[in-house]
Amino acid sequence: MFTDTHCHLTMLDLTPYNGSLDEALAQARQAGVTKFMGISVDIDDHIALDAIARRHDDVGYSVGVHPCEDPSVMARASVEYLVQLATNDNVWALGETGLDYYHSQDFVDEQKACFARHIYASQQVGKPVVVHTRAARSDTLDIIRAEKSEHGILHCFTEDLATAKSVLDSGYYVSFSGIVSFKNAQDLRDVAKHIPLDRLLIETDSPYLAPVPFRGKSNEPKYVPHVATALAAVYGLTQEEIGQITTQNFENLLKRI
Repeated sequence: MFTDTHCHLTMLDLTPYNGSLDEALAQARQAGVTKFMGISVDIDDHIALDAIARRHDDVGYSVGVHPCEDPSVMARASVEYLVQLATNDNVWALGETGLDYYHSQDFVDEQKACFARHIYASQQVGKPVVVHTRAARSDTLDIIRAEKSEHGILHCFTEDLATAKSVLDSGYYVSFSGIVSFKNAQDLRDVAKHIPLDRLLIETDSPYLAPVPFRGKSNEPKYVPHVATALAAVYGLTQEEIGQITTQNFENLLKRI
């Protein structure tokens, strides 16, 4: 019923599962999670993620480089190499790419160039691009518009309504993490009210940003239903309805060419 569209499967705290990712995924399935997209932050993450996807039919993954990675890693993410990696059927998206000026303003040009290459690769293979933005809203939107990126996810959304409208106009989906459940996130919930239901996605971004009532603990995919609960209150729907809607939205995104 629930799809975790953004989880860092190679970074989870597996201590409660005696080091077994398979058991962590089994626990998530018991909580109603039926699909998982593992997210790359390093260009070589595809090796471990593909091994996971080969063991689990309900797992796919992205390929790409996070904007906080070293420029030498970004440089390896050529359009040609990204396209080569993304032809694998287990690859559902490109990224996590984008811009992050909060953690680093030293490599802005490299971030922008790498972001654009992910978009070009996304356009060539017909798979969505997963976009991270932090303290870089204007430049992120400028690149999406300039490169005519129409097939993507703005993940872990925490921006304002104008940003949401801009990416929606470009054809993007908007994904909410556990932040939307935080007591001090009323402004974000107010923005969420304006996101069309057919463009809505949910995620954990695990192991980060665990939703209420697990805030402050290590996050994991089995908590994604709690994100649905927070959004259900925003839309006046049930948790199950949000789960069904967002799962169908993700299916629509993957089918879109």
